[in-house]
Amino acid sequence: MCFNPAEKGQAECLPPPVVAVNYLLTLCHGSGIPVGMKQRIMVAGHLCLDITPRFAAGGRYRMADVFCPGKLTEVENAVIRPGGAVANTGLVLSRLGQEVVLAARIGNDMFGEAIRRCVGGAMAAGLRTVDGENTSYTIVLAPPGIDRFFLHYASTNDTFGPEDIDYELVRECGLFHFGYPPLMKRMHQNAGAALVEIFRRVKELGVTTSLDTSMPDASGDAGRADWNVILRKVAPHTDVFAPSIEELAFMLDRPLFEKRKAAAAQGDPVTAYESGDCEALSDKLINMGIGIVLVKCGIRGLYLRTAPAESVRRIPAAASAGADGWVGRQIWAPAFEAETFGSALGAGDATVAGFLCCLTRGFSPEKALRIANMVGCRSVQTVDASSGIGSLEQVVALLDGGIAAKPLELDLESWSYAEQLKVYLGPKDRGG
Repeated sequence: MCFNPAEKGQAECLPPPVVAVNYLLTLCHGSGIPVGMKQRIMVAGHLCLDITPRFAAGGRYRMADVFCPGKLTEVENAVIRPGGAVANTGLVLSRLGQEVVLAARIGNDMFGEAIRRCVGGAMAAGLRTVDGENTSYTIVLAPPGIDRFFLHYASTNDTFGPEDIDYELVRECGLFHFGYPPLMKRMHQNAGAALVEIFRRVKELGVTTSLDTSMPDASGDAGRADWNVILRKVAPHTDVFAPSIEELAFMLDRPLFEKRKAAAAQGDPVTAYESGDCEALSDKLINMGIGIVLVKCGIRGLYLRTAPAESVRRIPAAASAGADGWVGRQIWAPAFEAETFGSALGAGDATVAGFLCCLTRGFSPEKALRIANMVGCRSVQTVDASSGIGSLEQVVALLDGGIAAKPLELDLESWSYAEQLKVYLGPKDRGG
């Protein structure tokens, strides 16, 4: 495909394999920041091919304008690229200079081949091609003036299981990240037995484990699954958990989720949540056994809560980052204002990628949160999750340039602003 969507007005097409490989190789150079353990990261879980038709810039549409029986709606060039947590998080990590290998299940078809060609040989080493199944895909429709919506074919994501991961490849990694189990049928069936087995086997290899989620479909099997039970089972094998505040409330406290959703009315739901909600929900996760909880709060930034010393010091990546600085933390880092807006698709994955990169490189939690927010800010300025993001050095340079964060309203009687660190410290923060 054309890797710079802003270039030319033609339809984006897949490049010859050597072009894709050379492109990815240029992304894999290190950031030159000599901190922490720069190790390979495996990103596993949900992977699909995203097909996004472009609508005319500046136009305004109504639903009836786009979906009208018998009517032809003209669009512009299409963006065709790998999507899902695996591609979004993996490609951003690569942009930041991390060595990455992807693990997912794809079909032996044109869409599967397109994904392989786009990500390149080394990164695709953990992808498993399966005969007789079709590769998952998503058609993303985002007409100006209408909230985006998706046509998604789950396919190989629903059949993904523990047998689809190469654990010898995992052994070579410093961190294992898994994304979107609510969108993968086997991961939430049988009280999450397959998901728990994956995390148990990875953790037994001494590798830092990380889990990200997506919003379960309330009317589907994932919405009816008991996520309290699933998370309680997988938590003892999970070092880092990075849900959004809405996902977390949906999974652990459905009445709270419904209450905040109603309070937000037609506004952004994240604005209705209080700092006490983040504290109570993260308390539950810490008590389950998770060491580092990163809550994505959209335009309000990132909330971090970490466990006591005994749990945090057992996390290999935290140990390399100076475990004591990660013990007993409660931090809220405000988001940054994007200069332009392309799409929020994959921005949460990009933010998590920034955080995980910093964790493996030895950054303090305060700096890791701010870098992660900056990566998320850069992500939303382009139509895809990764093309607007430079190297880790470039992201750090943006922060060092004094860019201001968005205003953040918190209960200042219990939260205090650390001017030098540019983050808020909560009432339970032990200050490293």
